[in-house]
Amino acid sequence: MDLLRISGPRPLQGTVSISGSKNAALPVMAASLLTDQPLELSNVPDIEDIEAMASMLQHLGVEVDRLSPSSWRLHAEAVRSVEVGADLTRRMRGSFLLLGALIARKGEAVIAKPGGDDIGMRRVEQHLEGLRLMGAQVEERADMYAAQARRLHGARIDLDIPTVTGTENLIMAAVLADGITVIANAAREPHVFDLVRCLVGMGAHITGAGTELIVIEGQRGLLHGTAHSVTTDYIEAGTYMVAAAATGGDVVIDRMRPSDVRWLINKLRSAGADVVEGASQVRVRGDVLHAVDVTTWPHPGFATDLQPQYCTLMTQATGVSIVSEALYENRFWHVPELLAFGARISVEGRSAIIEGPVSLQATRATVPDIRSGAALVIAALCAHGTSDLAGVYHLDRGYEALDEKLRGLGADVERITVEGGGESAMRDLSGVVGD
Repeated sequence: MDLLRISGPRPLQGTVSISGSKNAALPVMAASLLTDQPLELSNVPDIEDIEAMASMLQHLGVEVDRLSPSSWRLHAEAVRSVEVGADLTRRMRGSFLLLGALIARKGEAVIAKPGGDDIGMRRVEQHLEGLRLMGAQVEERADMYAAQARRLHGARIDLDIPTVTGTENLIMAAVLADGITVIANAAREPHVFDLVRCLVGMGAHITGAGTELIVIEGQRGLLHGTAHSVTTDYIEAGTYMVAAAATGGDVVIDRMRPSDVRWLINKLRSAGADVVEGASQVRVRGDVLHAVDVTTWPHPGFATDLQPQYCTLMTQATGVSIVSEALYENRFWHVPELLAFGARISVEGRSAIIEGPVSLQATRATVPDIRSGAALVIAALCAHGTSDLAGVYHLDRGYEALDEKLRGLGADVERITVEGGGESAMRDLSGVVGD
């Protein structure tokens, strides 16, 4: 079992470069199924979820070649299978992205119900109803989804809420359908825009990406191959921005687009941090912080994937803040672990009420999911003493070289391997946590 051992408090200092976006790379990899020609991808993050998607594509018959740690060549000349079983899908929710591309290419798809982080109900009715409107027969079974269509056709699809994965799935299904598909109330996240950018490079006809109305003109033939550089990860960038502010540091976050995190920049400034924007970077300097409320919302609102990290930030701010989660009902797994650090947080419904500032104290904690794990890392950087975080594999799913990048910013972070795992391994570490 790998652990992160972090000693603090220590302000982060220096420059960190942001990796490619996990949430952009996964749908782009799925899009390789829409062509029988090679798709070459660069700026792909070197993380576990990418390896999982590569395994699923190989299972379907895609030739997968890793050219370097950050570049891949995917060639779906022949698709031998339309089924993805639970042994593959349990590793991440992104497996569901294969549904739209498979039914567009092969006319059928059978996808076991996906796994991933337990952050609440992430239902897929809108995905399925959109496919039905396009002429597919879709069945939900106890453990899988099955869809088939002799030929998809264009349709107008009005989403109840702007679902990211649903928007991406329906775009990929629509590019090979007959006629025009209109997706209203579409998701506007940067990774949705990046998928469209890749598909257009492959020959698709799509307009409106980044707006609430996306129009896809389908075509009968397969798309062609292309070379595509995956956009940078604004959630990773936001995590380091919050860490810089929380630790009272001074960090330049490089290789990013400030416009992707405008909502976070505004909140950090309101809380008292100094944020200076450049063309492809931001500089965040921590200062005396005060409480500022946040409510998560679809892009361009405050991202749910930065809510846990923001909770940690507010433990260092003077006053009472309310952090509300509008998207997922089960996204406060980090709170019990933050309480172990000494945080003063109570949860009422979908809101966390946070009192600060608190002098956090080192502890042993277990990472429950990717973004909660990032919140605990930030807490450990702020805490007095040496903390040990178990469940690091969650962080490895979403953050490339996290411990290395933090050390580059002056953090005292060590990855260690403990024989065995779970609670027994944590008990073996008793006594290592400082006061």
